[in-house]
Amino acid sequence: MADLRIDLAGIKSPNPFWLASAPPTNSGYQVQRAFEAGWGGAVWKTLGEPILNVSSRFAAVSYNGQRVAGFNNIELITDRPLEVNLQEILETKKRFPNHAIIASLMVEPKQEKWHEIVKKVEAVGVDGLELNFGCPHGMAERGMGAASGQVPELVEKQTYWAKEVARTPVIVKLTPNITDITVTAEAAVRGGADAVSMINTINSLAGVDLDSWNTVPHVGGKGAHGGYSGAAVKPIALNMVAECARNPFVNVPISGIGGISNWRDAAEFMLMGATGVQVCTAAMHHGFSIVEDMIDGLNNYLDEKGIASVMDIVGQSVQRYSNWGDLDLNYKIVAEINNEVCINCNKCHIACEDTAHQCIDLYTESGRPMLKVREQDCVGCNLCAIVCPVEGAISMVERMSTIAPMTWNERQSIISSFAR
Repeated sequence: MADLRIDLAGIKSPNPFWLASAPPTNSGYQVQRAFEAGWGGAVWKTLGEPILNVSSRFAAVSYNGQRVAGFNNIELITDRPLEVNLQEILETKKRFPNHAIIASLMVEPKQEKWHEIVKKVEAVGVDGLELNFGCPHGMAERGMGAASGQVPELVEKQTYWAKEVARTPVIVKLTPNITDITVTAEAAVRGGADAVSMINTINSLAGVDLDSWNTVPHVGGKGAHGGYSGAAVKPIALNMVAECARNPFVNVPISGIGGISNWRDAAEFMLMGATGVQVCTAAMHHGFSIVEDMIDGLNNYLDEKGIASVMDIVGQSVQRYSNWGDLDLNYKIVAEINNEVCINCNKCHIACEDTAHQCIDLYTESGRPMLKVREQDCVGCNLCAIVCPVEGAISMVERMSTIAPMTWNERQSIISSFAR
């Protein structure tokens, strides 16, 4: 079996699957249960000045029969005293010395506050620190969380303050509620971050009840924006990880977070540059035991590929992620329809006729309805294959081009040279 051990900026873990800082890591009891189930690490729910949480704090977005396609929460950081959390961290680390325990921290943007909390949590034996600059609600209104994470200067300064006294690796958790996450990632690196983690939750409102007109969730008839997570945010998170992984100024390890629900998701994040992954919503939906399938699935995948260590896949797809202007304009694929498999639902024809390039024809052969793609008009957009409900009915096939590859940037360069 492949070696699933990882080393993220000096933090060692028996596998790449960590629980993210969230309700599942709120207590020693929970984290110990998670380690017993097989999780390699846990980021303890954010420590700071304990606050009061509201009742009615979660909501979910279900789609087309899928429960919890997205998840919304208005819960804040720990509502338990720091001393209680520290004692439970100490006990948990003694019981599970080989598992990674990372303390998530959030305090006011003051040097003395960062020095104080860093020293306290490191005294109980944590393996690393995660600075929470991402929480989008509640704490942001108090100048912490995303309020700090959206200002590169504050990210750099507070990271530096933590690093002044830290003896363990410092991970900076970034907010996605920003135009360009690489800007704050670079700021974290300038401040001395040993790693970055992303993404924290996205600003969201789960819905409105059409009978009562209350927001979902609501607290006594009033609502507030919350943080969005779950499978629905995976493409956003994966893009942000990839953008940071290919940025030469973000030259530190990445802990990937956002919509990771199974081993396939984890492998994608690692291929796009994450050294390890953090999971929350999937564990809240299905329980800690989901890690068993994650471990087995990743092991089998690596074995089938003949890869000895999971660390060997980290970043292997980053070089394939580029800018639009660097893509080959002469690359050609077309759709092919297998009428032996097709069930004649005509979804491909409708989608193409109404919203794409009108290149799928309906005709009858020997009294049987058939579909055919006019290749000369097909632009290879993939829409027909995406909407088709039958596996194997539509294939996207490469066509060899007699024209040399040319990117938009190369094209513009040639046009400019002629203009001169």
